[in-house]
Amino acid sequence: MKQIQERPNQDEYTEYYGKYIQLVPAGDLLDILRRQEQETLQVFTSLSEEQSLYRYAPDKWSLKEILGHLLDNERVMIYRLVRISRKDASTLSGFDQDLFVQESGFDSVPLELLLEDYRAVRASTLTLLRTLDAERLQRQGVANNNKLSVLALACIVAGHERHHLNVMGERYRQA
Repeated sequence: MKQIQERPNQDEYTEYYGKYIQLVPAGDLLDILRRQEQETLQVFTSLSEEQSLYRYAPDKWSLKEILGHLLDNERVMIYRLVRISRKDASTLSGFDQDLFVQESGFDSVPLELLLEDYRAVRASTLTLLRTLDAERLQRQGVANNNKLSVLALACIVAGHERHHLNVMGERYRQA
């Protein structure tokens, strides 16, 4: 079975993304993403619809909005990963995460539908990553004016989700 044991070198990403990549433990990245999927599903399936609307402060995202943000982020990072892995030399644009959440309507989407979407997105990510050989994982491109490798983007997906699970554990315990 395919494994991705490597981690990107510091010259494969900018400092901003380092905070996410550092949250990815050693080991097979595919296995880490699978275990993380189970952890995320366990957290969110334990919530009622009412609990999923919880915000720890009025100007903070609800738990549903966090889940939706994880979906948006994974989709954007994997889109970038596909383009770079296919040697697309275009400079890829950034995205405004706050605008995405604001315009998403996540709070009005049933939690079960968001969870179904999460499962589908993660399954697609895992399938795609299994198709990439070592040479493609090392390819680099530019997204949001940042140099990034395919491997770095894959690690950012895992580290970004870990970051939000940590925040949820610290600030959303009352849900």
